[in-house]
Amino acid sequence: MKTALITGITGQDGAYIAKFLLAKGYKVYGTYRRVSTPNFWRLQNLGIIDKINFITYDLIDQSSAIRILQEATPDEVYNLAAQSFVGASFEQPIATGEITGIGVTKLIDAMKAISPDAKFYQASSSEMFGLVQNIPQAEKTPFYPRSPYAAAKLYAHWITINYREAYQLFACSGILFNHESPLRGLEFVTRKISNAAARIKLGLQKELPLGNIEAKRDWGYAPEYVEAMWKMLQQDSPQDYVIATGENHSVKEFLELSFKELGLNYQDHVIIDKKLLRPTEVETLLGDPSKARKELGWKPKVSFKELVRIMVREDLDRWERYLKGERFAWDAPNDVSWDVKVPKEYKVDR
Repeated sequence: MKTALITGITGQDGAYIAKFLLAKGYKVYGTYRRVSTPNFWRLQNLGIIDKINFITYDLIDQSSAIRILQEATPDEVYNLAAQSFVGASFEQPIATGEITGIGVTKLIDAMKAISPDAKFYQASSSEMFGLVQNIPQAEKTPFYPRSPYAAAKLYAHWITINYREAYQLFACSGILFNHESPLRGLEFVTRKISNAAARIKLGLQKELPLGNIEAKRDWGYAPEYVEAMWKMLQQDSPQDYVIATGENHSVKEFLELSFKELGLNYQDHVIIDKKLLRPTEVETLLGDPSKARKELGWKPKVSFKELVRIMVREDLDRWERYLKGERFAWDAPNDVSWDVKVPKEYKVDR
């Protein structure tokens, strides 16, 4: 039986890769940040929370990195933990650099000493391309980060390459383009849209404030992308791969399809809020997954339209169940920004 250590297991990708690896017979250790109320709803949603061996982990404490490696003795390490929201990185640039950048160095350096034979996956990001130099973006496309988050991810990306070449570690990075699902956090624009569309349909809110809706992204389905992570660690030699669909769509298109799915017109509800615009914007990202298709045998199956439908329908179903009195593992009711005023047609037993 192989053992995997997943940092950031409570996030979208962490939860999906955990489910994937458990299905393959792995023993799974997952790290989480010690807080007053741990966020395990995704693992509960997938029905796997009782199958995970949990370990607390502080990304900026190298002794913590040593401890989790000694406890898990992993064959594979999936480093998914980070300050992962681009918008927040402008507000917390130093913390983002320490957590998302330097934190990776502390983990991979600990691996060099404690687990040199383990295989290491680093979650790189398409945001590193930033002000794009070529369209589409492939593994050799020059990087031009446009946020503290992207700069921190780029540092982590290069330190992974450096440790691979300097110490012969099996260390690779997946340059994943945007990948979404019903487990996406509410702070990300896709889930913000799908959740708001469902709430507007049910009369729970009227407006949706957004920033730049002209930005284009290469959006895929997260459960498919975690399989690519695993495939990278099954190769004979470590290499970096772009994981993407090869097509991009604007935020406006995501809006149109989301609201149309529920018989709504987004123009009746969306307002542009300048406070939500980034200081430096990434206008378009479009990945070239040719290498992954050829060498990993990986390609996406869920289309953009199907992705939108999956997310919108799941959020609508959640809110309808919630309004009828059902309680289940979910993030939205715990978000203080939602003022839930129940429409008269719902009888709620609280």
